[in-house]
This record gives sequence, structure tokens and C-alpha cells, in this order.
Amino acid sequence: MKKLIVLCLCLISALSAFAQDPTDADLVVQDPKAQEKIKNLRIAYISDKLGLTPDQAEKFWPVYREFSDQRKGIRQEMIDARKQIKTDNPDQAQQEQLVKLGLTLKQRELDLEKTYSERLMRVISAQQILNLRKAEGDFQRLILEQVQQRRMMQQRNETLRERNQRLKQQRN
Repeated sequence: MKKLIVLCLCLISALSAFAQDPTDADLVVQDPKAQEKIKNLRIAYISDKLGLTPDQAEKFWPVYREFSDQRKGIRQEMIDARKQIKTDNPDQAQQEQLVKLGLTLKQRELDLEKTYSERLMRVISAQQILNLRKAEGDFQRLILEQVQQRRMMQQRNETLRERNQRLKQQRN
């Protein structure tokens, strides 16, 4: 439990360190240093949640990174395909093609998950694989909550700055 608390504190400090510029809302995603810190936090969080031994971690992370990279590539294909469809002038044929592509990509992602689940079960237990899915989702929610909190704080600070400026102008 102490490890989890320390991890959460590190996560909060990492996100706050990279969200200093309120005009750049995508800084956390675009900043390579922030990406590296989040990546390291993800490793620590998932390792802790799965209870990986050092030997398991050594074998697990290369396979998991390979899987994550391939899954990310498949998801990026879908994002790129969606960007090609114009929302102001939708073409029925294009939309049907996108639906088919979406199903094909989902199948590819499922096949990828099956393949890597088999590979991962040689390294970690089935229970740890089930915990992995939960840990991935929990970590993603944790990151999103932190980003949302940071944005709310930035908006609040901006509102306070604007209010203070108006008060100063009224006094003058």
C-alpha cells in the first residue's frame, strides 16, 4: 500500500511538472520527458499491481512493450482512417469502408492479444494476465483524472487572474 501511495504522489508531481504552460493542453502527450516519466510510472504501477518478481519483470516487459507497440499501431490506423472521412460531406461508400476497416482492425487487435496472451502466460500466471488488463485500465483512468484535475486548476487560476485584472482596472 505504501508503494501505491508513493507511486500516486510521483504521478501527481510528474503531471504537475509538465503542465506548467496553461496554453498548451497537449503538453503531457507531446513532451518527450513527460512521456518518459509516464512510461516509467506505468511500469512501476503495473509491476506493483501484478506483483512481478524481478525475474518475471525481466521477461515480461520486453514482450509487453512489443505487444503495446503493435496494438498502438493498429489503433493509429483506425484514427488515421477516421481523419480521412469529411464530416461535412459524408460519403456512404467511405463510411461503409470505414466500418469494414474498423472490424478488420478489431479482429487484428484480438488476434494480436491472443498471440501475446499465450506468450505472456509462459512468463506470468493467468491471474496476473487478468490483473494486467485491470491495471492497464486503472492506470489510464488515473492519468486521465490527473490531467483533468490539472486542467481544472489551470482554468481556475486563469479565471482568478482575469478577475484580479478586472478588479485592478476598476480601481484605476
